[in-house]
Amino acid sequence: MMRGIRHNFRSASAISFVVLILFTLYNAGEGKVYEKCSLARTFDRQKISSRTLISNWVCLVMAESGADTSKVTKLPNDSANYGIFQINSKTWCREGRKGGHCDKKCEDFLNDDLTDDIECAKQIYNDSGFAAWKGWVNRCKQKTLPDLSSCWN
Repeated sequence: MMRGIRHNFRSASAISFVVLILFTLYNAGEGKVYEKCSLARTFDRQKISSRTLISNWVCLVMAESGADTSKVTKLPNDSANYGIFQINSKTWCREGRKGGHCDKKCEDFLNDDLTDDIECAKQIYNDSGFAAWKGWVNRCKQKTLPDLSSCWN
């Protein structure tokens, strides 16, 4: 009897371990931290704006999230900012379901596919300009923007 219980416990432990490893690998593969030029080329390819404004977008993303697509910042007002653009859950997206002004699920901003992030960021920009992001106001507005000339070669 004891041998059977020990065997079941070992099997359950092994299965739990495998599930934990798979979950960790799945989550580790979702996010991405971009380098400056890779980010600039991605923005250009996805037509975020004209090339003359891409340095503003790169600066904004570096200031807001460190170019980390998996970043979530919890805020004191019970909302959170999501992804590479730090898109807010009270205004622009909803946690756990589609919603907000962008009609997006906030968690969808946490992967390395920037398509929905860029779509929402463009809407935010069209509504309020770069000033909608405090990181851009504090670090990019009156400071030297990143030199992206080497990114286009």
